[in-house]
Amino acid sequence: MIIDIHSHFYPDSIFDMETRFGSGSWPGFRKVSAEKGMITLDGKDYRPIYDACWNPARRIEELDKYGVDIQIMCATPILFAYEKPAKESLECAKLMNDEALKMCEHNPRRLKTMCQVPLQDIDLACKEVGRAMESGHVAVQIGNHVGDKNLDDEGLITFLQHCASIDAPVLIHPWDMMSPERMPNYMLQWLVAMPAETQLSILSLILSGAFERLPKSLKLCFAHGGGSFAYLMGRVDNAWRERDIVRKDCPNLPSSYVNRFFVDSAVFSNDALDLLVKCSGSERVMFGTDYPFPLGEIDMGALVRHHPSLKDDEKASILGANAARFFNIEI
Repeated sequence: MIIDIHSHFYPDSIFDMETRFGSGSWPGFRKVSAEKGMITLDGKDYRPIYDACWNPARRIEELDKYGVDIQIMCATPILFAYEKPAKESLECAKLMNDEALKMCEHNPRRLKTMCQVPLQDIDLACKEVGRAMESGHVAVQIGNHVGDKNLDDEGLITFLQHCASIDAPVLIHPWDMMSPERMPNYMLQWLVAMPAETQLSILSLILSGAFERLPKSLKLCFAHGGGSFAYLMGRVDNAWRERDIVRKDCPNLPSSYVNRFFVDSAVFSNDALDLLVKCSGSERVMFGTDYPFPLGEIDMGALVRHHPSLKDDEKASILGANAARFFNIEI
């Protein structure tokens, strides 16, 4: 059983967001043709997409092409709307969550979905994740920060504690990347800032001591292979040993916390996946593609299937078994 845990959708029915809320800077959508569309922002073209983002039949065709049995979808992070008024963000979340379930109705055995929540308001976020899980979502996707609040913020810790209490797995996805003014070209925000944002979110939980306050039953997964964390874990351990300001809130060696979270396999090279497995263990890596975006794994599953040194049981764990347990999917 092969389960892709990291893919995105973007409904073709949200072009009226600015009209709906009466304020600017909402993502929109323009249909270019039956198979192509354009995400818009502030009245400008933002990102071209194609119908796999909104057409479940096309999605199933491509899953069949690459031999993927189940795919778990989550919203494109531009839709998080954490900077908006909380009630508007909640309405947006409910709209996206209900649209995602409609897409899954095309083939509920093959398509699953994660919800989104208005994370800037913890009470509303807790209520919506509960509603969504009861409605059929298998997890919740959140951004790695809300404004200048990292994951060690007390409100966000409260939300994660609530997710643990209702057995709602959490995918943490980088978004709203740092220093865009220094990275305007060449997709550097995605190539440099996105991995850094992910490492920042992991270290925020580790070095703050947040993991000491979160139950071990909490299911956390960081997208994009955990960003730059695996490569720089030795640097962090060294800093913890040598500097008291690094370890003042963190009672244990930072690398000892790798058993508290999962990562996906979207790292795009054999050496990177080898390092990731050595860092996290094959039992804590799950197959993820970032489909259907061009920076995702186009030949879905090829990196794991054809990896030269992974054993067959490790490949099976990464490709599906780990995800089945994490998301409570019967296979």
